[in-house]
Amino acid sequence: MDLHGLRMKDQALLRRAMNVSLAVGLVLFLVKFWAFWITGSSAIFADAAESAIHIVAVGFAVFSLRLSQKPADSDHPYGHAKISFFSAGFEGGMIVLAALFIIYDAISKWIAGLHLENLGIGSGLTACAVVINIALGAYLVWMGKRKHSLILEANGKHILTDAWTSIGVLIGLGLTIVTGWLPWDPIFAILVALNILYTGFGLIRKSVGGLMDVAEPQVQRELEAVLDEETRSLGVGYHELRHRNLGDGHWVDLHLLFDDNTSIREAHAKATRIENRIKEALKPRATVTTHLEPKKDHERIHGHSVSGT
Repeated sequence: MDLHGLRMKDQALLRRAMNVSLAVGLVLFLVKFWAFWITGSSAIFADAAESAIHIVAVGFAVFSLRLSQKPADSDHPYGHAKISFFSAGFEGGMIVLAALFIIYDAISKWIAGLHLENLGIGSGLTACAVVINIALGAYLVWMGKRKHSLILEANGKHILTDAWTSIGVLIGLGLTIVTGWLPWDPIFAILVALNILYTGFGLIRKSVGGLMDVAEPQVQRELEAVLDEETRSLGVGYHELRHRNLGDGHWVDLHLLFDDNTSIREAHAKATRIENRIKEALKPRATVTTHLEPKKDHERIHGHSVSGT
C-alpha cells in the first residue's frame, strides 16, 4: 500500500474510533441517568451531567476530525488540521463547565436536604460504566498517540476523566452505604469535580499552546540533532530554524548556507537530502521548506555568525 493509501486508512481508523466513542458515550449517559433516577444521588447526577457534556464535546470532536482531514485548498493553503487545537480547547472548556455545575448542584442539594435510595443498584450500574470507560478511554489515548491525533487523545483523556468521576462516585456511595452518613455523597461529588477541573484546564492550556505556536523543546532537540549531523557531513551551515505544530504534523523551515562555488544542482541535492532526513525524524509527518544562501554574501549582508558550520 502506498503512502496515500496508508494515510487514508489511518484517517478511516480515527473516524471509526470517534464514532464508537460517541455511541458508547450515549449508552453510558442513559445508564448513568437511570442510576440517578432510581437513587436521587447528587454524585451520580454529577457523573451523568459530566457524561452529557462529554457527548456534546465528542460530537464537536467528530466534526473537527473530519474537517482536519480535508486537504489544503485555496482558502486554507496549510490545510485544516489546526481545528484539532480548537477541539481540544472546546472539550477542555466543556469539562470545566461540567465541574462547576457539579459543585453547584452538590452544594445546592446538600443545603436543601439529602434523600437517597436504591444505592446498591445505582452503584452496580456506575461500576459497569467505570469498566467500559477505562477500556474505551485507554484505547483512544493509545490510538491518538500512535496516530498523532490530538483530537482522539483529548477525547480519550476526557473519557478516562469520566471514569475517575465514576470511581469517586462509587467511593462516596460505598461510604454512604457503610456509614449511613448521607453527606458523603455531595462531598465526593465536589472532590471529583475538582479533579476534572484540573484535566479541563490542562486541555485548554494545550489548545492555546498549539494555536499560539508555543515552542516545543523536544521537537527542537530532534531537529537540531538531525541538522547538526547532516550539515556537518555535507559541509553546509544552517540558521533561522523554525517549526510549528500543525495538529497532524509539523511545518519546518530553515536557511541552508553553502560555499560560493557550490552549483545550484549540488545545493538542491544536499537540501533535498536534509529535508528527507527531517521528514523521517518527525512523526507522523513533516513539511520542510529550505532557503538556500551563499555563506559569503550572507555574512556580508546580514553581518552575524552562522550556526551549524
